[in-house]
Amino acid sequence: MSRVTDDYLALNRANWDERAPLHAASADYDLANFLADPNFIGSDLRFDLPLLGDVRGLRGVHLQCHIGTDTLGLARLGATMTGLDLSPGSLAQARALAEKTGAAIEFVESDVYAAETALGAARFDLVYSSVGTLCWLPDVARWARTVAALLRPGGRLFLRDGHPVLQSVDETHTDRLVIGYPYFETAEPVVFSDDTTYVATDTRLTATTTHEWNHGLGEIVQAVLDAGLTLTGLTEHRSVPWEALPGRMTYDASGEYRLTDQPERLPLSFTLQARKP
Repeated sequence: MSRVTDDYLALNRANWDERAPLHAASADYDLANFLADPNFIGSDLRFDLPLLGDVRGLRGVHLQCHIGTDTLGLARLGATMTGLDLSPGSLAQARALAEKTGAAIEFVESDVYAAETALGAARFDLVYSSVGTLCWLPDVARWARTVAALLRPGGRLFLRDGHPVLQSVDETHTDRLVIGYPYFETAEPVVFSDDTTYVATDTRLTATTTHEWNHGLGEIVQAVLDAGLTLTGLTEHRSVPWEALPGRMTYDASGEYRLTDQPERLPLSFTLQARKP
């Protein structure tokens, strides 16, 4: 493995540590509503509910939980939740939110690939992973094996993420859709340098370098199958929770962004579900 890839955890962790307080302070993450309304679960999780279904009584783990809003939402829906993230800055915000809302959630600091060691094998009925997660991982097959190791027999995976076709579009071209980034998984990351984040803030990041990877939809599905899980659902969506293509998207009443012009041209996100036999 190259030096570039060896450094990805430290670089990405530093970036997310800086983002975390900015996200917690932003209206985009709705912390005020989480604090004011004990039934509030956030727009991302509300979008998931028709496919997610009833989680009451399940022991769940939210991988790459960031500041814990969806983790809290799942707990409010009746699951016993654990959140896992590599960023101590993110987890500090997540623990503060749980404490302020009286939610009994365990938060664990760990790289995803070390989750089995950090949490224990075959402990969970539900592995939940929300939008913007797989792009931070170099090896989707290793991720799927980790998910399978965490699940109890009969347990289920629920993954919603940005669609890999969307992830391959170069957003700097504002007059047309241009494939500018890899669609398939590559050994080397795509390296970005950006001092902004995806919420409105005047603060500029100093940890600006991130390493990211795309994974084709077939690669993701095959990884799940090869890990011994049974695919139970795969749905492609015409919306995504962030303005992935600035200037070309419309914000809708569900809290999602859609292509303004000819939305049928491009899948924006997908939901994959699987179960451990």
